[in-house]
Amino acid sequence: MTTSAFTHHSPHGFVDPYAVDTTEAAWQPAPATLEQNADYLLPPPNPAHRLGYTLNPRDQRRLALHAALTTAGIPPRPEDRDAIDQLSALPNSINTTLQRWLHHTT
Repeated sequence: MTTSAFTHHSPHGFVDPYAVDTTEAAWQPAPATLEQNADYLLPPPNPAHRLGYTLNPRDQRRLALHAALTTAGIPPRPEDRDAIDQLSALPNSINTTLQRWLHHTT
């Protein structure tokens, strides 16, 4: 008996993702939001509601390095965490230079 790699005996049928009942209304934004600002669905941030603490400089450098790598098209992988932590422990001038180098690659 010869079997084909394309033979599939599944009891599941095809489901059409576009076969939905359109009589129900989809998600509707709040009417007040649309009346106030048709271009924006969220209100602008309120500076009075900001958190009153700052990040550790090492954490700021780590986040900036993540952003610079991602912007340069090199998204950090989970296994890169140790290297990024070590680089963010270096002085600010070195971190700034790394970010400048990454910025010029884009």
